[in-house]
Amino acid sequence: MSLDEAERGPFIQAHTAVATAPLVPEVRLHLATEITPLWQASEDLLRKTGVPPPFWAFAWPGSQALARYVLDHPDTVRGRTVLDFAAGCGVAGLAAARAGAASVTCVDIDPMALEAVTMNAALNGLGGTVATACADLTSDESGGGEGAWGVILAGDVCYEKPMAERVTRFLTRQARADALVLLADPGRAYLTREGMETVARFAVPTTLELEDRTLRETTVLRLLRPSNREQEGA
Repeated sequence: MSLDEAERGPFIQAHTAVATAPLVPEVRLHLATEITPLWQASEDLLRKTGVPPPFWAFAWPGSQALARYVLDHPDTVRGRTVLDFAAGCGVAGLAAARAGAASVTCVDIDPMALEAVTMNAALNGLGGTVATACADLTSDESGGGEGAWGVILAGDVCYEKPMAERVTRFLTRQARADALVLLADPGRAYLTREGMETVARFAVPTTLELEDRTLRETTVLRLLRPSNREQEGA
């Protein structure tokens, strides 16, 4: 159970303000300004309706780094189909749309995140380019979608071991299908860098309300296409 669709937008409006992330001043977002009250309100809803924590209300370091990278290197996404995986507020996908992507799909398992993405796309005049989908692409039932996207952006998705393992398998399959897969990580515990190369590094300002430091060194990595031998063992 979750908030009704008609309730999501008003909840987001009531608990956020229009602002920009430190690394991405080009993109306006509905972001939490008072973190504790929003988290408390979401916990109250979690007890009543099962609404997940409000990860959508923050521009996490990994997503900011991806957004900055594609804005600085628009050829990465220009004219291509882009997936913003575990999109959250959608800042990476919105940056891709602004950089000239042919289309962007922001996918998340939280309907509140997708409502936030829709509202953020409208804020930036990108509603016609950015679509949303509520799905867990790492599940066996999803079918994986290999070959459906030319570019895949995944920011800050390795903070839990089981999730990191599922995500890595999914992203590796996409790289095998010739997608350009970019993963940005701010030093989370469960990232394996095997089969990846570093393409950029950013120092992303953070808050002690969410992180254990005020600056996160965040690395943008490209997944290399698995070799034939690796494919046979996968």
